[in-house]
Amino acid sequence: MRRLIAVGSIKGSPGVTTAVLALAAAWPERADGGVRPVVVEADVSGGDLAVRFGVPHTPGLLDVATSARKEQPGSLLGATTELPFGVRVVASPAGGRACSEAVRLVADYVQRLLLGDEGDRGTVVLDVGRISEDAEGLLEAAEAVVLVARGGADALAHAYAYLAETGARAERYVLAVVGPCPYAAGEITATLGISRVVFLPWDTKAADALAGKARSALRTSGWRALQLMTAARDWARQLNGAGEVAAKGLSGALAGLGAVPAPGGHLRRGLAALATKESQS
Repeated sequence: MRRLIAVGSIKGSPGVTTAVLALAAAWPERADGGVRPVVVEADVSGGDLAVRFGVPHTPGLLDVATSARKEQPGSLLGATTELPFGVRVVASPAGGRACSEAVRLVADYVQRLLLGDEGDRGTVVLDVGRISEDAEGLLEAAEAVVLVARGGADALAHAYAYLAETGARAERYVLAVVGPCPYAAGEITATLGISRVVFLPWDTKAADALAGKARSALRTSGWRALQLMTAARDWARQLNGAGEVAAKGLSGALAGLGAVPAPGGHLRRGLAALATKESQS
């Protein structure tokens, strides 16, 4: 059975699609028995990759969704398109109406369409864009949910408010902070009550390559050494278990000191402290 990782944001446009593509491109070759991950554009507002890279969106998410009620659903792998840097994607068309219905269908039939049977291997990385109610079924089925956010106190406040509402499910969440951030991982975990934080640098060269704007860069292996790709490799190893001990050690130490707030606990005090530090930096 495949693993499912959902990546999305709470507010704004912090670069969810770029983060998803970096994660998939940096996925460890030996993970999942050597099976490459599949990126699925499951954003209710529509997809971007077909336009960015000039690839067809069919077969794609709409084809997978329309097969949901059939006795034999369509093959997920049969609906993939390969991007220039070797990432397999199930693309969606631009525009929200058809995509929102497709996401709801896929969420309702997530076992049949995404997770597959016992013999299916690999990881499906869902780009859900801004998280909405239509994607809740996908988040429920995911082994890990990654919230992508900027590093300012305002963005982190929205992340905290969302996590406080998830209750026990927050244990499956990872916060990916994009761009400058004046706070250390320990400060964020202690204030937000989340156990895992990764930092992704604001790397325009890598972002341009992953957006199809610098295709010449993809002809060499040098782009994989860029800052974003290096950080994405560490992130991918953590999601595959290599970083699990360190993350749990930090969270456990903070919890032992009584520094991790319960949901709904020290929101005002903790975020006020972060905002004060941000203004002074």
